[in-house]
Amino acid sequence: MDLYAHPFSSFCQKALIGFYENDIAFDWKVIGPDADIQAEWARLWPAKRMPLLVDGDAVVVEATAILEHLAVHHPGPVRLIPDDPALAAEARMMDRVFDLYVSVPQQKFVFDILRPEADRDPYGVAEARRMLDAVYPWLDERMRNREWAVGDRFSLADCAAAPALFYADWTHPLDERFGALKAYRARLLARPSFARCVDEARPWRAYFPLGAPDRD
Repeated sequence: MDLYAHPFSSFCQKALIGFYENDIAFDWKVIGPDADIQAEWARLWPAKRMPLLVDGDAVVVEATAILEHLAVHHPGPVRLIPDDPALAAEARMMDRVFDLYVSVPQQKFVFDILRPEADRDPYGVAEARRMLDAVYPWLDERMRNREWAVGDRFSLADCAAAPALFYADWTHPLDERFGALKAYRARLLARPSFARCVDEARPWRAYFPLGAPDRD
């Protein structure tokens, strides 16, 4: 399998967790200065969004779909999609929560600062801040008395949560009052699959446009 991705990308890290949890082999196609990889990526997926997986004749876009593909075609001992249908539905719901209401608003801050000053969107950034301010207490309440996001096992939802909360806390830090959510973030960082993602991304920390904090 070929995975078109970049180690510093949150959505790429989400997919990578699935590979690392079950020790699934793949070939890195790091999206960067290599013109041939860039051209092949654009041919396979004109939207040019990461990550992208090529597995035989299958071309799979979007991190969630890649994790679902791995669960079906390359299952391992760590079942990221719960066997119980109700828990599976809940895991998929929480996957969307972490993507849409943590990762996406967090990225709004980052993408905005990369724009020329005249093209920046302070209203959009303020909306993103309000979204994080709304979802943090909701997630904190949910994570009280829980180890993982759904049920009692690591799942698709936690794959989404790990990079989402990792970068969100850099961008719009978690207040001390969110003790349950901060403890959950710490557990995710200690998970070997995500710890590997974090370590692989360290060489690019200087490029974080808001300034990567001297922690984690």
